[in-house]
Amino acid sequence: MASAALYTPRILELATSLAEYGWDDALPLQGSARSRSCGSTIELGLGLDDQGRVEQVGLRSQACAIGQASAALFAREAAGKTADELRRSLQDMRQWLADDGPLPDWPGIEAIEPARDYPGRHGAILLAWQAASEALSSGETRG
Repeated sequence: MASAALYTPRILELATSLAEYGWDDALPLQGSARSRSCGSTIELGLGLDDQGRVEQVGLRSQACAIGQASAALFAREAAGKTADELRRSLQDMRQWLADDGPLPDWPGIEAIEPARDYPGRHGAILLAWQAASEALSSGETRG
């Protein structure tokens, strides 16, 4: 069964771990994203340190298990990253999903590799990266 191969125990474990990154209205940079293909949504807040590196991530998600697992991977590894690094990783993710690049250099991303074969899930995979890009852009226009 195809869904059994897609929703592995690792994916479900990651999806449930998203609860570790609860939403915080006080986070200064906020963005959101919606997948056109499945309707999944995410709101993401970021706090940066005085050197512009991610210090805190908060999420509020209404996404499938793939979207939640991908967001959890983002949240786990975003700390210490700069805006440029996050934007570059979004581009790497897009290229990978379009079969135009290697597996992105993001720790744990291999857990969602089976979802690449399901184009209807690509939008959900990108949600956290897109919301982070929006959050960072909104901070630059305010700053």
